[in-house]
Amino acid sequence: MSDDQNSKTPKDSHYARLRRAHRDRTQQKQGDGKSDSRRGEGPRDGLVRLYGLHTVRAALDNPQRRIKHMRITRNAAARLELGEPSALPFPVEIVEPRAIDGLTGPDAVHQGVLIEAEPLKPRPLGDLEGAGLVLVLDQVTDPHNVGAIMRSAVAFGVNALVTTARHSPSESGVLAKAASGALEHIDHLTVRNLAEALEELSAAGFQTIGLDSDGPAQLEATFAADRIALVLGAEGKGLRQKTRDTVTALARLDMPGAIRSLNVSNAAAVSLYAARQYLGSR
Repeated sequence: MSDDQNSKTPKDSHYARLRRAHRDRTQQKQGDGKSDSRRGEGPRDGLVRLYGLHTVRAALDNPQRRIKHMRITRNAAARLELGEPSALPFPVEIVEPRAIDGLTGPDAVHQGVLIEAEPLKPRPLGDLEGAGLVLVLDQVTDPHNVGAIMRSAVAFGVNALVTTARHSPSESGVLAKAASGALEHIDHLTVRNLAEALEELSAAGFQTIGLDSDGPAQLEATFAADRIALVLGAEGKGLRQKTRDTVTALARLDMPGAIRSLNVSNAAAVSLYAARQYLGSR
């Protein structure tokens, strides 16, 4: 036995075993022509994977949603009261939960059901006739936050959610699960240039109010129009300077405690409550 071999520690042996195991798995995948690289990712052909009982129920009830395939456990089918799955207008596979785990990843709470569907088509900004309350997101990128914001927006009767075409999360299972069905109940508008979109909203009679912890006035004292567009910025950096310069007003949520700011999804819920109270009193 050489000196090099005698100098190996138990830690060295452990990492050697890990390297061999990784090499064996890689070779097996290559031999089978299979790969786990798509685990937890969306399907091909431009479809999205949506999962969870509330998310899928809302998708099934949305006539605008084009569902292409469903995987579901018998228990989930009973909870969704699907009746005879073969009667649905798309292919349905009755599977075990682990079959869905393999598509969503082990951390996703899919509750035994997953669908593959076409993304909903975003509407143009000009399609806001009759809208009184709009929510605008300035490059909020976390799909969990955007999903939670959608849920609050639907709860408070927001007419549309406006996001940027870039630096915003696309429709996904994570976003839809956080939205808990709200994705199917709110008009989602995407714009290329947020400053131009805010100017267009102002021209249409909206008071555009940017939420900022250092805003010069309380949000409740800032409302001054029959149509309101609340603008919230990304976690950490908040509103971009161009957005701050373009909105009609900047306002703050007064915090009497030691912490002067909220998570963007919580700030959205509080500000939407205040806006709805104001509009309801008009």
